[in-house]
Amino acid sequence: MINTYDIKELQLQQEGQQFDRKSFRIDAKTLAVLVVAFANADGGDVVIGIEDNGKITGINGNEDHLNELLRVPFDFCLPSVPVEVHFVDCIDEEGKANRVLVMHVEPSMRVHANQVDDAYYRVGDKSKKLNFEMRMQLFYAKGGRYYEDEPVYGATIDDIDLDYVAQHCRKIGYAKDAESYLRTNKGYITTVNGVDKVSGAAILLFGKDPQKFFQRARIRIVRYLGDEERFGREMNVVKDVSFEGRILEMTQKAIAFVDTQIREYTFLGEDARFVTIPQYPPFCWTELIVNAVAHRDYSILGTDIMVKIFDNHYVVESPGILPGMVRIDNIRQMHFSRNPKIVEFMREYKLVKEFGEGVDRMFREMSEAGNPAPEYKQVEFMVKVRLNSALREEDTNDIKGGEKQGGDQIKEKRPENVLEKTLNKEVQLTERQAKIINRLKETGKMNVLENILENVLETSASLASYLGVNERTIRRDLQFLQKQGIIQHVGPDKGGHWEVIAQDEKGEKQ
Repeated sequence: MINTYDIKELQLQQEGQQFDRKSFRIDAKTLAVLVVAFANADGGDVVIGIEDNGKITGINGNEDHLNELLRVPFDFCLPSVPVEVHFVDCIDEEGKANRVLVMHVEPSMRVHANQVDDAYYRVGDKSKKLNFEMRMQLFYAKGGRYYEDEPVYGATIDDIDLDYVAQHCRKIGYAKDAESYLRTNKGYITTVNGVDKVSGAAILLFGKDPQKFFQRARIRIVRYLGDEERFGREMNVVKDVSFEGRILEMTQKAIAFVDTQIREYTFLGEDARFVTIPQYPPFCWTELIVNAVAHRDYSILGTDIMVKIFDNHYVVESPGILPGMVRIDNIRQMHFSRNPKIVEFMREYKLVKEFGEGVDRMFREMSEAGNPAPEYKQVEFMVKVRLNSALREEDTNDIKGGEKQGGDQIKEKRPENVLEKTLNKEVQLTERQAKIINRLKETGKMNVLENILENVLETSASLASYLGVNERTIRRDLQFLQKQGIIQHVGPDKGGHWEVIAQDEKGEKQ
């Protein structure tokens, strides 16, 4: 957004989410589309009197048309859109003194439409017409109503797990029975003309099978091999799991699973002791999952919450635009609950932090850990957040690793069980080497490396996660384990397999 208006800036500014340029020939109906789209989205500036190619034609010479354009926010927008009007002096392309008109539109807490009741939303440099479903989603996002309060078609009290509700009542100290809690608190169940209406919040929080009514109200987690998402024959998905059920249990299970996928590294600290750090601060990646569940738009029925884990970054995608007055540029300070009942419930179980703490704290912890700031993007009706790791792949592939700041050595974390006893000596293994051995012990054999790399995505996703590095690194691991007498290769180079060498209790080969 341009705060001080300079004619050169207005000429050269690239059109986008919060800026558009139009000729003075624009008609009132077309201008109304722009004003409505800006008000429904992030606000912005509409400049009139400059052509698309940057030529200044100005607005002088037709006062009647100018007055019609000035009435647009009031006469052609429903409800009216408050705007700030600025006139910027200039010299037009003919060398004459002239003016351009700037209409500054603030983002609105209401949903606006044009004179024929069509609603628009600014997406990049386009004004997108909203269908009925999108319009309702925008309405809920702006807090006109809460979708979680809407009655769920076909749902009855029989779809609620009253035993689960009773557990919740005991936790919060509610003395009456579970059904009384639902009927007298937060509008979970209301009665209209003698018919019970069960809210979306009641189903999502306490339902026996929430996905019966909200099929895509789930968390899908995908682990990729490498730093980018590939498709077709190059598809690099090594894990793809989904979690369903009630919101609390689904969130807890998803967090527990992601915790097994986040890498951890060890480096030599200043006191000559090894220090283990996660790739991302635990609060940060956890907060993104919790926020996605608490603030997603549940009126969007066709997509899941997505968690994508790459080698060097972590992405969470949540259906819905940013709610209320929350925008990318104020997300650390502005707070708005799209689903206040769900948020309050999750706070009671210590998942949601106090208002105003979560996002700002995430920025601070990423900075303190030496990582870049979280990246927020709004793409159509989807919010995407990305965490980037400061640790590079070349720093972590090797057991000796590369140098970190101050000359500290980076190496992969070694779990408690990675001291392998063989031939009367203890061999210190990396986590990856330990996983290879454990896998061999479970299966009894492993195809040679060429076959693993060729069939990894088709044969075993779990094995692919063990081998989530380049071929050179895996060959080095296998050679190291073979040299230590822990594994052996059986059969020809192509078509053979690897086995763990059996040992007796004295550590000698059988």
